[in-house]
Amino acid sequence: MKALTWHGKQDVRVEDVPRPSLVNPNDAIIEVTATAICGSDLHLYHDRIPSMQKGDILGHETMGEVVEIGNEVESLEVGDRVVVPFTISCGSCWFCEEELYSLCDNSNPNAEIARSMLGHSPAGLYGYSHMMGGYAGGQAEYLRVPYADVGPITIDSDVPDEQALFLSDVFPTGYMAAENADIEENDTVAVWGCGAVGQFCIQSAWLLGADRVIAIDRFPERLSLARDHGDAEVINYEETEVYDRLMEMTGGRGPDRCIDAVGTDAHGTGVTAASDRMKQRLRLEDDRPYVLREAIKCCRKGGTLSVPGAYVGHVDTLPFGALMNKGLTVKTGQTHVQRYLDPLLQQIEEGEIDPSFVLTHERPLENGPEMYETFNNKEDDCIKVILRP
Repeated sequence: MKALTWHGKQDVRVEDVPRPSLVNPNDAIIEVTATAICGSDLHLYHDRIPSMQKGDILGHETMGEVVEIGNEVESLEVGDRVVVPFTISCGSCWFCEEELYSLCDNSNPNAEIARSMLGHSPAGLYGYSHMMGGYAGGQAEYLRVPYADVGPITIDSDVPDEQALFLSDVFPTGYMAAENADIEENDTVAVWGCGAVGQFCIQSAWLLGADRVIAIDRFPERLSLARDHGDAEVINYEETEVYDRLMEMTGGRGPDRCIDAVGTDAHGTGVTAASDRMKQRLRLEDDRPYVLREAIKCCRKGGTLSVPGAYVGHVDTLPFGALMNKGLTVKTGQTHVQRYLDPLLQQIEEGEIDPSFVLTHERPLENGPEMYETFNNKEDDCIKVILRP
């Protein structure tokens, strides 16, 4: 079969690889009908995630048709149309029973690698390094789905792929980020980063009752989408000092809830941002926490900081004194996707939200390497890419 494979920094290739087969009796095989490139995939593209190996199949936002099931699979049938969560979860460990699916104790066969770096291992992830299980990803013609009774959600309605696909990651990720922000009536919510996850943070903030949403980015197409589709007030951080502008907009109080939808590859301005980039190049720092620092500084006293943006390892000069003295609450984590599938699918089917608003490019799988480059370089107003095998 054809698949997009990783071969090093900024080296993604279309290759012929073996088609997956059933390994365990609770596996399923799906024929992929749509798969997306995620902002997190760019961390792999830039060789920022340890334990990648040449030839690894990329991709963790996938949907398709079930073509084979193991003899212990009960919830799926051949022919079912399904969306696959990016988190692989067993459904039976303590964390899964608590609906903390991204913290599954059993789905990462390489848990010792993650444990040595993180202290504990989170769940296995599709196409996202051997530290996270070494699972083949979904940017391919076929995908093996472990724990098939726990992960995929069946789409029985006529919701098109371009709406349903984003249930695999970015829509639940944005929703959980807004939920983690503890949004209350009359709250002002500031969202750093207006990529696909940031756009869903904006939409979800409104769904959860925000009074104002302020979006921060530098790319005109992203700010326009946040303003025109998301009804957000916008700040271009290259044109104004974010802290000063947020204080002006909130009467000096600061936003009640702040969401870092950027993560490890944050860009900033000034000496601090330049220092982060240099430290990262010299391997003195794993992440660029520019947004994290700024959000801590800007958030009102007693407010909440939600961090859906992915971080890799260690950050430098984090203003923990400000975080502590301002009494901020911080909530983070990979998304517990399975928890949100049914309610968010219902919102799509009832017309409350059309997730396809973030889609800017749709191409054949064979164009994957080109689209990685386009997405990475923010060319052609690219915000979200769907690939069709």
